[in-house]
Amino acid sequence: MTSLREAQTASLSIRPMELEDMAAVVAIDRGSFSLPWPEHSFRYELTQNEAGHLLVAELAQDYGQKVVGFLGYWLILDEVHISTLAVDPAHRRSGIGSRLLAAALKQARKFGARSATLEVRASNSAAIRLYQRFGFRIVGRRKAYYSDNREDALLMTQSSIAVDRDREENRRGG
Repeated sequence: MTSLREAQTASLSIRPMELEDMAAVVAIDRGSFSLPWPEHSFRYELTQNEAGHLLVAELAQDYGQKVVGFLGYWLILDEVHISTLAVDPAHRRSGIGSRLLAAALKQARKFGARSATLEVRASNSAAIRLYQRFGFRIVGRRKAYYSDNREDALLMTQSSIAVDRDREENRRGG
C-alpha cells in the first residue's frame, strides 16, 4: 500500500520559480518565519540577482498544481549559499524539504559549486537534522543573528556537494 508521503512525493515536481509563483511563495514564507522576506526581495532574487536561484516544489492536485515549498540559493564562484528554505506547514514532514535541497545541490553542482553554506536558527532542530543528513556540519555560531529575538544562528557547511548529495539520494532509494 502506498503511504501518503510516497503519494505526495510521487506527484511532486521541483522547478525554477516564476513571477506567477510570487503570491504562493510569499504566503509560505510568512507562514513559516518570524522574519519573512518582503515580496520585493523575492522579486529581486528572481529578476536581478545574477547569483540568485529560486526553486519551487509543486504538488499535482485534482484542480491543478500547488506550490508547497521553495528554496533560494546564491552561487558565488564555487560555493552555494542556501539563503532560504520553507515548506507549507500543511505539507511538512513529507520529504519536500529534502527534495528541494537535493535539487538545489544537484543544480548548483552542475553550475560548478563544490561546497555549500547556510545559517539556521539554533533552535530549529528539524532543519538542523535535515541539513546534517545532507552532510552539512556545524562550523560556527553567529551570536544574536536574528533581529526578532536575538537568537543565535548556527553556521553550517558542506565541503563536498557531490559525495554527500549522492549519499542522500542512495539512502532514500532515488
